[in-house]
Amino acid sequence: MRPRTLEEFAGQAHLVGPGGPFPRFVSVGALPSMILWGPPGSGKTTLARLLAEAVGAEFRTLSAVMSGVADVRAAIADARARRAAADARTATVLFIDEIHRFNRAQQDALLPHVEEGTVTLIGATTENAYLSVNPPLLSRMRVFRLEPLGDEEIRRVVGAALEDERGLAGRVALPDDVRDLLVQMAGGDARQALNLLEAAGALAEAAESRDGDGRVVPRREDLEAAAQQRAAAYDLVGDRHYDTISALIKSIRGNDPDAALYWLAELIVAGEDPRFIARRLIILASEDVGNADPRGLQVAVAASQALEYVGLPEAQYALAQATALLAALPKSNRAGRAYFAARADVERLAPLPVPLHLRNAPVARMKSHGIGVGYRYPHDFPGADVDQQYLPDRLAGTRYYEPSDQGFERQLSELMERRRERRRNAGPAD
Repeated sequence: MRPRTLEEFAGQAHLVGPGGPFPRFVSVGALPSMILWGPPGSGKTTLARLLAEAVGAEFRTLSAVMSGVADVRAAIADARARRAAADARTATVLFIDEIHRFNRAQQDALLPHVEEGTVTLIGATTENAYLSVNPPLLSRMRVFRLEPLGDEEIRRVVGAALEDERGLAGRVALPDDVRDLLVQMAGGDARQALNLLEAAGALAEAAESRDGDGRVVPRREDLEAAAQQRAAAYDLVGDRHYDTISALIKSIRGNDPDAALYWLAELIVAGEDPRFIARRLIILASEDVGNADPRGLQVAVAASQALEYVGLPEAQYALAQATALLAALPKSNRAGRAYFAARADVERLAPLPVPLHLRNAPVARMKSHGIGVGYRYPHDFPGADVDQQYLPDRLAGTRYYEPSDQGFERQLSELMERRRERRRNAGPAD
């Protein structure tokens, strides 16, 4: 059921639609070397083949999983021989699937041939191309990002499979509710949609579920049974790992408990290390909730401890409790900002002398040098507070921490202002 033309291709309208770059390449009859970066089932291999055919190029394909430098050299030699035999510039498109799996030496072996134009290189990757492809090679290629197919695009793929003679035309009828469920289960992956359709049809045929025209009619339970064999789309070490944890953190920071719980559930269902999740919640509790509500850190730490005590699946409750609370609490990053502002001064100026009155004087004779002299013990003063200098002389009067007006920090701000007012009214220190 692979599309035979760009017009049949479903999805990626930003690339293949009117005004997109791919029709423009075809119109001039030449392709640049490129990286097609996108999730499984988004059409990377199909697009590469269609583009090669559209410009009349020879299409040679390698898999980075199965191929090595020798295979690359053989493909280059064939491309060079083809050009020589034709006594003209006969283009060869060398397609390398999962190009991110080539090591540096293998990727570097491609460089001169891409520069010379011996081949037009099209690499496909599910990983972040900017992180997984060597910069020298990447600089000679254009990167195009493919997105998961939308529901309507998956519906179009399924519809074509049911109507096309190459597919299941006249053999399978799919009820609307089952089709809706299939679209949902596919998760934007056209290949997955077709695999599920084929598997559900086989299960329905085995159960002799047919309509009046003799067509196989998959039921919801057939589709659900087929989906049990579905490979998880989540990659514990790839982009999806980082994208999903990023979505969780940003949903909590953005005060959306519902979205946060959804991304938490995806992480757990996919088999993410729950300790990793707990650590990120603890970091966020300080970084984004901070002193707007100190309970956030307490609950995040408690959830991490609960995970150690009871493990999964029971610890899902504790992780969910912490996630929902952190998302709902008021937010402040003032404590962290204050710390890093202070750290910047440390890195710029340190070491600065500690004021004499703050220094430790374990030996009484040290006081003759002024060490420890003049320190005022706050508990001897009203409100357990007294005006004295604590910062180094060069930074005296600097303010790093200014509480926000969110949650508990509003109270902290008011308390700090009352202290400042009391100090001003008390006059200079003795």
